[in-house]
Amino acid sequence: MLEITPAKVVQIIFQSREGPAAEAELHAFIAGLNDDEKAHLTALAWVGRGAFEAEEFAEAVATAVAEASIPTEDYLMGMPHLAENLESGLEAMGIDVTGEEEDLL
Repeated sequence: MLEITPAKVVQIIFQSREGPAAEAELHAFIAGLNDDEKAHLTALAWVGRGAFEAEEFAEAVATAVAEASIPTEDYLMGMPHLAENLESGLEAMGIDVTGEEEDLL
């Protein structure tokens, strides 16, 4: 079960796409997440990148917790294609975010 709301993930996707204009806002938003949300967000990005399969999500979360050595916001914002990885991760997990996307547009 995902411990971060799809709406928060969609907000991160949109902010990530805005580039430098939203960098400070995105950094603060991710920093403000609780530890469970940060681990699940990281795991979701890894699933989207192909480092883990959707069926291995629990393992990805455990790895995110165990291997966290820098602030999550710095790690994720340094990840190439963060928005695409999160979108792919949501899709792989079977999470439909159509309503959340429409709310942000």
